Amino acid sequence: MTDYDSPWKEAISLYFPEFMRFFFPNIATDIDWSRGFQFLDTELQKIKRETETGRREADKLVQVWQHNGQETWVLLHIEVQSQPQSEFAERMYIYNSRLFDTYRRQVVSLAVLADERSSWRPHRYKRKLWGCKSSLNFPIVKLLDYNISELESDPNPFAAIVQAHRAAQAMGENPENGYPNKLRLVKSLYERGLSRQDIVELFRLIDWLMELPEPEERRLWAEMETLEKEKVMPYITSVERFGIEKGREEGREEGRAEGQQEAILRILAVRFVEVPAELKEQVRARANLEVLAELLTQAVTAESLPSFQTVVDEMATSAQEPDNPEE
Repeated sequence: MTDYDSPWKEAISLYFPEFMRFFFPNIATDIDWSRGFQFLDTELQKIKRETETGRREADKLVQVWQHNGQETWVLLHIEVQSQPQSEFAERMYIYNSRLFDTYRRQVVSLAVLADERSSWRPHRYKRKLWGCKSSLNFPIVKLLDYNISELESDPNPFAAIVQAHRAAQAMGENPENGYPNKLRLVKSLYERGLSRQDIVELFRLIDWLMELPEPEERRLWAEMETLEKEKVMPYITSVERFGIEKGREEGREEGRAEGQQEAILRILAVRFVEVPAELKEQVRARANLEVLAELLTQAVTAESLPSFQTVVDEMATSAQEPDNPEE
């Protein structure tokens, strides 16, 4: 079964401003991006532990600032279930209420409905009794509403993510049928005016969402190698291909931190031969899957081992890494 949650969470972590501009442009305009933003994974996980649903969800909590100087928390929920969930709106209400109750912050709840049922569009929760009313209205977007052909040349990374998600759903029980769509989507990355770093990131996310049977994957790489010869700048180098494949093979599907750690170290060894023991320890000390995913990308794109070390050091001096929600 395709893991939709993890790539969506990582995509938001990598491209949060682009996410807001693509799905909620009116809200994005009101955010003062010059003041930055901060992911509040620890705060969100505390609430989710207290409201355990037994479900895997692609949720993110982000602190942003409005142009008027007011601090606001944005709660993002990506609903990827293929069938309507009767408790969805109630869960949105509970998370919103618990966050406000615990932290006394203004919380805006947003939902991306990524399921395949067009008529299912929950956007309100309410209950009332004897004149007492509680309610929450929240903005939603539905992936089914996007015209795929209009996304082909859109440079926003989430245009490609939406295409990949929809294509993965269309594959259903026949993943071998996804080859033409995946090839076309991967080729289109180079035509969108994206940076090389973004091409690598998006290829990895697309590869995560649209995993094909091994014969089709080999065909895809053969096409990519032909394409490399036609372009001045290669799409995905052999080292980056190694990293993408190892990231999959070493357990990313199962969400194992150990698999990600070993994939990172193997890529570094292939590229730079000698990896200092201290750096190995630093990588193996990381447990958060989103942090490890970023390190995997850096392992295949860093210009040198010192450059990679700098990234690791910066992560170590930043805010304390939240506990891995997958474990």
